[in-house]
Amino acid sequence: MYIQNNLYICSVKPLETEVKMARKKEIIEDNSIRMKELTKAEEQVMQVIWNIGQGFANEIMAAYPDPKPAYNTVLSIIKILENKGFVKHETFCRAHRYSPAISKEEYSHRYLGSVVERYFNNSYLDLVSAFARKENFSVEELEEMRKAIDEAIASERK
Repeated sequence: MYIQNNLYICSVKPLETEVKMARKKEIIEDNSIRMKELTKAEEQVMQVIWNIGQGFANEIMAAYPDPKPAYNTVLSIIKILENKGFVKHETFCRAHRYSPAISKEEYSHRYLGSVVERYFNNSYLDLVSAFARKENFSVEELEEMRKAIDEAIASERK
């Protein structure tokens, strides 16, 4: 850190060692390793981080919906999310700018796959059938689902 025109200037430090981040990325990307699931509190923090893209702790707190949890609680959850490989950070002096290490879409896809595996015998057909029997879908919603299925079939045939 050095002073320039009465302003403190800090150099950017790497957020973690390259090896550690590479290992976290391998864990997330390796399909043979089941992704850790988020607790309700962790998922709430991740939703905020996914929505803002990246931010310092005070920016994450500002984007958090009311009632806001305690600042230290959010920081503790962010640290847990870092250890699980969901969040990464860049260091600026003593402040950290946090960003998602995995996209919301990737997490949803893997989480849904985990639910299908555990509760629907690894069959998406069983999942859809369960929803079709339980939910009261409108005709419009059923037509939209049919259209999505038809599009998926057409793209598979290509």
